[in-house]
Amino acid sequence: MKCVFVTVGTTSFDDLIACVSAPDSLQKIESLGYNRLILQIGRGTVVPEPFSTESFTLDVYRYKDSLKEDIGKADLVISHAGAGSCLEALEKGKPLVVVINEKLMNNHQLELAKQLHKEGHLFYCTCRLIFKKCILVVEGGDKEILWVAGGSQLGLKFC
Repeated sequence: MKCVFVTVGTTSFDDLIACVSAPDSLQKIESLGYNRLILQIGRGTVVPEPFSTESFTLDVYRYKDSLKEDIGKADLVISHAGAGSCLEALEKGKPLVVVINEKLMNNHQLELAKQLHKEGHLFYCTCRLIFKKCILVVEGGDKEILWVAGGSQLGLKFC
């Protein structure tokens, strides 16, 4: 079962949760070959209804003592740009897309995401662009994220 794990840590990031749980986003995730989406929604007010069909499952929770199990299960992690969440996913060697919360002032998260992207560890985007500019691919034992921006294609491969 191919799985996407979305985490907002201990914060709220309703825009991210609303974006990834929208019907068109769920269809996009499923069309990319994923059949499970796990949302860790923190203290947010957007609480999608969990469901399960023959081909797709959506699980939702606020907090757990540890995210290690869900990160371990994930074929792809989509995260807010909190340092703890980013480092935990990267330590497990998971492909990581960081979504910047544009509503934060003095956005240190953007600085962290830009630096980790520059070093080749992750991709970052905004909620508006996550499914427009990011093509997420997991094949065999290799995990690869292809980022399409401005007509050019950049690749980041995790083995």
